[in-house]
Amino acid sequence: QVRLVESGGGLVQAGGSLRLSCAASGRTFLTYFMGWFRQAPGKEREFVATINWSGSTTSYADSVKGRFTISRDNAKNTVYLQMNSLKPEDTAVYYCAADPDARSAFPRDYDYWGQGTQVTVSP
Repeated sequence: QVRLVESGGGLVQAGGSLRLSCAASGRTFLTYFMGWFRQAPGKEREFVATINWSGSTTSYADSVKGRFTISRDNAKNTVYLQMNSLKPEDTAVYYCAADPDARSAFPRDYDYWGQGTQVTVSP
């Protein structure tokens, strides 16, 4: 089994920054594709960013491109989401996801999920 635990969420003013962390269990993290997704109240879970096993390939939603950076440290079994220039519309619960073979921006393609961390951006 894979366990994912997010941390780093909080309250920040618009224009500020936060860095989210996702700690993953198991040596298989070395080969897992990882993603960040978010969900605001009353809305569907949406893609934010993904990263492949080596960290060489990343993808971003248009809404966060240029502001967010996904990265991973396989030695620490951790994936990060650096969020800069935050906007009120970024407010959501942010989820870390993992899958052994996904190359996808769709939540349905990921098998493992964390419990989420709240990010609130005040105007």
